[in-house]
Amino acid sequence: MDDEDFPMGEDSIIISTEPNGDHAPETVIPSKIFGNSKGPLLSKQEQLPFHSPSKGPMLQPNVHRSNPGSHRMTKSPSSWSDKMNASRLTPAQHSSPQVRVPPKPRSTLVYPTSKTGLVYDPRMRFHAELPDMNINPDDIHPEDPRRIHSIFEELKQAGLVASSTSEEDKEDHCWRIAARFATRPEILLIHTEEHYDLVESFQNMTSDELKFEAERLDSIYLNNSTYECAKLAAGGAIEACKAVVQGAVRNAIAIIRPPGHHAESDQPSGFCIFNNVPIATRVCQNAYPETCRKVLILDWDVHHGNGIQHAFYDDPNVLYISLHVFKDGTFYPNLPDGNLDYCGEGRGEGKNVNIPWAEHGMGDSEYLYAFQQVVMPIATEFNPDLVIISAGFDAAEGDLLGGCFVTPACYGHMTHMLMSLAKGKLVVCLEGGYNLRSIARSALAVTKVLMLEPPDRLRDDLPAPKDSAVYIVENVKRQHSKYWKSLYPKHLDKTDPGYQDAYRFHEIIREWQSQRLAAEHSMVPLPPLQINKAGLAQTFEHNIIATPKFMEQYPLLVIFHDPPSLQDHSDPMSGRRELHNTWLTDVTKRYIDWAIKNDFQVIDVNIPRVVAVEDPNIGFTKSDNSVIRAQQTRELASYLWENYIEPNEATQVFLMGVGDAYLGLVDLLSHNENCTDPDSPVECLIGFVAETTIQSIKRATDDTISSWYHSHSMIFVKNSHFVWDPSRQRKMRKKLGNLIKSSQDTLDDMLEQHLEEVQELLLEKKREFEEMNDISSRTDEGPQTTSMGLQSSPLPRAPYDSKRFEPGGRQENAANALKSPKMPAVGLFAVSPKTSGTRSPMKRPSS
Repeated sequence: MDDEDFPMGEDSIIISTEPNGDHAPETVIPSKIFGNSKGPLLSKQEQLPFHSPSKGPMLQPNVHRSNPGSHRMTKSPSSWSDKMNASRLTPAQHSSPQVRVPPKPRSTLVYPTSKTGLVYDPRMRFHAELPDMNINPDDIHPEDPRRIHSIFEELKQAGLVASSTSEEDKEDHCWRIAARFATRPEILLIHTEEHYDLVESFQNMTSDELKFEAERLDSIYLNNSTYECAKLAAGGAIEACKAVVQGAVRNAIAIIRPPGHHAESDQPSGFCIFNNVPIATRVCQNAYPETCRKVLILDWDVHHGNGIQHAFYDDPNVLYISLHVFKDGTFYPNLPDGNLDYCGEGRGEGKNVNIPWAEHGMGDSEYLYAFQQVVMPIATEFNPDLVIISAGFDAAEGDLLGGCFVTPACYGHMTHMLMSLAKGKLVVCLEGGYNLRSIARSALAVTKVLMLEPPDRLRDDLPAPKDSAVYIVENVKRQHSKYWKSLYPKHLDKTDPGYQDAYRFHEIIREWQSQRLAAEHSMVPLPPLQINKAGLAQTFEHNIIATPKFMEQYPLLVIFHDPPSLQDHSDPMSGRRELHNTWLTDVTKRYIDWAIKNDFQVIDVNIPRVVAVEDPNIGFTKSDNSVIRAQQTRELASYLWENYIEPNEATQVFLMGVGDAYLGLVDLLSHNENCTDPDSPVECLIGFVAETTIQSIKRATDDTISSWYHSHSMIFVKNSHFVWDPSRQRKMRKKLGNLIKSSQDTLDDMLEQHLEEVQELLLEKKREFEEMNDISSRTDEGPQTTSMGLQSSPLPRAPYDSKRFEPGGRQENAANALKSPKMPAVGLFAVSPKTSGTRSPMKRPSS
């Protein structure tokens, strides 16, 4: 008998771990879930079957039960005596050697016969909107009670759970785990007493009182069953986790609601009442301190789990990793806490990992890339005792609220990777997900993988991860490389003694660019010394340079661009760049060279990635905050227009934006009506967009601005931009501008490819203007020579004798030509082409 392998039988499954005893609990009477006696009841047929040690066939041992000492295949009469049997054990003398077949070894698998556990209770569907709140059948709240029913029915139709109480247990069925109510002490491990008492009071409130509380809270609906359903959801999560930790099941999925990961310790929010996963985590850590000390919580819900993060922010034994859409804090829950620089505090520093997507539209490529680069290296190094997935399926394809495109196959692959941790002890707890079909298909894929079925294959034409996702993942690796040995390149340590003598490379490059442009084209810095906006002057010092005559009567090209790109071979360990293996790419200079050669004046504006932010304690500091960068770009564009462009005499103004910097120019056209007036010198906006979201022009007081912008813009958009995605293809609105699909995918390549198109457009506009104003006939005065030897056209003798007409519909007389809304009206007089001095508003002579 010692050599026989008896696998775990069904009678070893613990049905419930109620703290008040180990006995099998009775089924909760549905009517007791309500605070009043008029609540709906479930019929006996609707009650769920639960496995019981006294029911169902026992699993039979899967090994041979013959006498382990007998290995010869001979026929013997049943009347053989014990002595004869014993004599069989003595080897007989034979001329050939006798081969003794060893017994079958004991199985080395930890869970050779264990199953996947499943928690589901239809009573959790009683948490629903009040009847008078759901008047329109087409306007159903996203957190629909049918969510859990759709998932359970999908699993049942796939044959993964028993379809009725009478159906015999099968090997390919999930093991049903009874949900129970979480107790007050268990819930208070995470939530405050005030929070618990508030939720408990919901069962006795009137409809009006429930509506008042729901409006007071953040994105919540309530009814009299909310308290009991929330306790049942938390209890279901606890039971699933306990069953896995004890080894009663291999892994488990808990189909529970209401969700939990937005619930704070002191109040419900974001469809969430009690925070199910943290409650289950704390219960298991307390109940099994030796076998469940370290817990990994992986949250792939499209929204950041602020409640989970705050619950364990200083806990060194809970690693929280969240992949979510962040969009600079503008996506729910609209908190900065979801950014990548929130890493934990105190002993828990480094145990909070946020992977904040900068935009919607993330799919399989981006999620798998983040898993391979960040999630799995950190999780493997953490080496948890238990893994819990906060499984919101609102990033699934088809979920409009999430706006992402994760397929069921991808969810399966992510689950498969996480099953390699903690000896397979994995629990999946439902969070969000609001498309009934999407969450059902996604949960089915996850459950199949839990039941040891290989994940489905990914699509063959899987694209590369979005550039924005690669940047985010890279920044997360840099942020957390100081906490985890498995992440490279390592974080730049600002406490290094040599850091105080370090300089940002972009400042060195910009200084070199300024010197080079000054030497070649006499371009000079344009310091915005009189800017009253805090941080603006500090950010753009040395980043604005212009040709000497940009305020005179010449066509003016204004270029807003991101810093030039670098190509390099970094050290694989330290991440340090080797200067001899680093190349600078600055395609915008080709545009500047060409423009000056063709009699354009130029204002070149470099928008640095790092901007100056005022700190009340230490003055101005450098920050890479993208929101502040965009705000300062808009402010700078408006400042330059009002002080250097509009009051002066440029005949035509061409705006050109490259990368994120183009957004500041679109905002300028939106908020400054003078830019688009009939007598405005602005001819068009030329944009180059790669990773940036397409910006629309907006003006509440002008219904025609969209048409104007469409006819006065040329926006080159990279080939793989999501605006061209066939699955999202819609009619292009005029407010987005005249979008042109480029065949290239990087800004540098786009600038190279479309250089001639831009040149032809600028020359055509310039030629039309000259023909309309007869400027091209100014040959009697002869060409003027710039300080660099370039030929430029002289000014007209009498600009007031002719009318200026622009292709965009602009026409004005001489008085209008010299008039500006920012300056007082002037009389009619001729402007001498040789006028000395500057017309800058910052350097006007005092009267």
